[in-house]
Amino acid sequence: MSLPPTTIPVLERIAQLRAAMRREGLDAYLVPSTDPHLSEYPPMRWQSRAWLSGFTGSAGTLVVSADFAGVWVDSRYWSQASTQLAGSGIELIKIGPSQAQAHCDWLTTQTPMGGVVGVDGQVLSVVAAATLQTALSARQITLRTDLDLLEEIWQERPSLPSAEVFEHPAPYISMTRADKLACVRAQSRARGADWHWVSTLDDIAWLFNLRGSDVSYNPVFVAYALIGPSSATLFVASGKVSLALQRALAADGIVVGPYEQAAEALAGLPLGAKLLIDPRRSNYQMLKSAPAHVGVIEAINPSTLLKARKSELEITQIRATMEQDGAALCEFFAWFEQALGHETITELTIDERLSAARARRPGFVTLSFSTIAGFNAHGAMPHYCASEASNAEIVGQGLLLIDSGGQYWGGTTDITRVVPVGIPSAAQKRDFTLVLKGMMALSRARFPRLIRAPMLDAIARAPLWAAGVDYGHGTGHGVGYFLNVHEGPHSISHYAAANPTTALEPGMISSIEPGIYRPGQWGIRIENLVVVRPAQSNEFGEFLEFETLTLCPIDTRCIEPSLLDADEITWLNDYHQRVQARLAPHLSGAAREWLNARTGSL
Repeated sequence: MSLPPTTIPVLERIAQLRAAMRREGLDAYLVPSTDPHLSEYPPMRWQSRAWLSGFTGSAGTLVVSADFAGVWVDSRYWSQASTQLAGSGIELIKIGPSQAQAHCDWLTTQTPMGGVVGVDGQVLSVVAAATLQTALSARQITLRTDLDLLEEIWQERPSLPSAEVFEHPAPYISMTRADKLACVRAQSRARGADWHWVSTLDDIAWLFNLRGSDVSYNPVFVAYALIGPSSATLFVASGKVSLALQRALAADGIVVGPYEQAAEALAGLPLGAKLLIDPRRSNYQMLKSAPAHVGVIEAINPSTLLKARKSELEITQIRATMEQDGAALCEFFAWFEQALGHETITELTIDERLSAARARRPGFVTLSFSTIAGFNAHGAMPHYCASEASNAEIVGQGLLLIDSGGQYWGGTTDITRVVPVGIPSAAQKRDFTLVLKGMMALSRARFPRLIRAPMLDAIARAPLWAAGVDYGHGTGHGVGYFLNVHEGPHSISHYAAANPTTALEPGMISSIEPGIYRPGQWGIRIENLVVVRPAQSNEFGEFLEFETLTLCPIDTRCIEPSLLDADEITWLNDYHQRVQARLAPHLSGAAREWLNARTGSL
């Protein structure tokens, strides 16, 4: 998350917020990290928590009262938040991965009995609002959700994004938008609804086969959608959809309406309408627009599950994309090894060179997230982002962690590799090999169909737990198809709720990325993307397995072979043979020589 530009110091911003709170009679004000579409990465206009506090991590919650201000963040951001909040008067509140609602406890205990807490209900989900209201009502505390105090105090607040919406064209799509809308309508009817409200940006982009550039690294656009029995309305800011595209949408029964009229459309639903909403993905204030006579049915968006299961055409495109992405990585690493010790290389240099290598590849559109290049101690911060102030030079001895990815017309990539600078120590090799064992254990696993994804987390952690180590983030997240690099509903993480919507199905794509982080020393994470495939069916049911999609060598110089068993060595050698065979046709010269050298048998 990039910090919105401002000329006002943090202390003054908080003071202005407190003045607005006093005028409204508020005892506390809550500022989440999201937007009216509950996005993980919001457009600049809604980066309110970052603007107010100066902390730019993608997750965290700010609470301000008359005499206190604090940001609740998990372990991924403790180091970053500590640095960025220093001298601001805002406290860093460290929470565990399963304590996402810890700020509710503070508000409940620290707000006076009968007091008032404010929040912009447009950036609060229906579920989050209900949770907060329940907690506060126990102490007779009122929750006001009609206040966007940032609109008053943020004089330089960015406007809505204005970039043009464009089509995701053939041959990259496998279903027309008419067919997708038909599937969604059928599933809505099965739940008893004749209308469906959609506000999540990646669901909307997928449903209408459209893409945009309103959010950095995520090819989505700011919009709402209301799907009726026979037509659908796409609410988007004026000027973003060309007349030609509007005509194409109209041919599929889709009307383009002004973004600011979305609430009015909900208010105008007919008598007796049954409206399907996803309570975790719909904002509370918007849904208050629906009249009392509308029956609200709460369930996960049908499109969330539909888009998570990639079609065979999409998987074919993704395999081809992985070859291009892997070739770009080979070109980068060939340059890196030749330049090391001869050129000045910094963490920012790595980002520039790797981004340039991807940009030369067919089908590349943009990065899928901000590149993480962390040398030694910086690699121990899972979401580290190099800057001019923290830009380490790659010299001496150590480990370099690179987590990067690209958005291509034919898919989204996300990969982490760790390479040695100099000769890795025995301790570094041990950590690297333990992480590799965890990644291979889950990559090789077979499991029953419909098993809930969080239940697989322990497979990757078992080799690390056996050695008395662990990591504070999830093992895997869903990945979109030329969409968000983080995609639900499944998550391979024991911190996540294991509900039925997290079940793994064929076609779903996930990362597998265990790690070990030693603060002040080094970090190791090895990440591949995998797709769920059928394995076998018998009297015990259907079983699934993972096909590894990512194509890039794993650096064997960091491995301690004595810690691997024969099956693990066979898996690694087979993987490297496949990487060599798939990438070699896309490479020549130094890059192909590097590939051959790094894919030899262990």
